[in-house]
Amino acid sequence: MTNENPAVRFETKIAVLLREDLEPWQRLNVTAFLVSGLGSELPEVIGEPYADADGTPYLPMFRQPVLVFEGTKETLTAAHGRALSRALPRSVFTSDLFVTGNDRDNRAAVRAVPKGRLDLVGLAVYGPRNAVDKVLKGARMHP
Repeated sequence: MTNENPAVRFETKIAVLLREDLEPWQRLNVTAFLVSGLGSELPEVIGEPYADADGTPYLPMFRQPVLVFEGTKETLTAAHGRALSRALPRSVFTSDLFVTGNDRDNRAAVRAVPKGRLDLVGLAVYGPRNAVDKVLKGARMHP
């Protein structure tokens, strides 16, 4: 029997790295915010719109899986530095964003802190598989 639907292996990777000490609700919230940045700036990561059998339209989603990882604060800081040095598209979520209530204040909170002093709780990155794998060195898949 031949496989009519062979597995697709993407040359790129979408990954989210979360700090391991986040509460479950924070993990979900941070992941959602981080990937929204990738989807809004990188049209190549978005697939075609969906429709069900009745023709009801649905919004398009990423064309490939989003892999979620976790690590220590130090792992996250190192990954951030590697993502910057490789100039990979990225989005960040800092601990300060848990107390802001809107987009304007979120941007101001990040802008107020130099990159080396950001209290990162999440990072999303997109790029060639090998480059993203190097950025994530030391992280482990989220359970």
